[in-house]
Amino acid sequence: MKYEDLKILDELREKGSITEEEFQCEKAKILAEDKTDYSGTFKRPFFGMEERTYLMLMHLSQFASWLIPFVGIVIPILMWTTNKDRSDEVDKHGKNILNFNISYAIYSIALLIIIIGIPFIIILLVIYAIAVIIASIKANDGKYWEYPLTIKFIK
Repeated sequence: MKYEDLKILDELREKGSITEEEFQCEKAKILAEDKTDYSGTFKRPFFGMEERTYLMLMHLSQFASWLIPFVGIVIPILMWTTNKDRSDEVDKHGKNILNFNISYAIYSIALLIIIIGIPFIIILLVIYAIAVIIASIKANDGKYWEYPLTIKFIK
């Protein structure tokens, strides 16, 4: 789309329909479209990051709980709540992460109650880690991926 607009703009300049100055001004607008929101204002990256990187880090931040208990739940929630009004993608990914953590906490508690559930907790942790990595990669590619076995508590 962007290249088609530039081609049309170039043709208008060659035909003499627009001046060189008008061409340069319109070209700058076309090239800057990705960096502006619908109101025409410049999108500020999330904490100096592009949205995709921010979403990937939201997912990866869940691993922080493996070092310090509950931090991997708090960080993505903070990242989500501080920017959910700014971006529909952040809102969607944040809800997905929260639902994922609630669901897997319930599964973990249920497995702890059952004595034979301990080996299954290890399997659940492996699934958790793989799912977080897949979701992070997908988010960095600009795609949304729902975690497996997730109950939708927050819609």
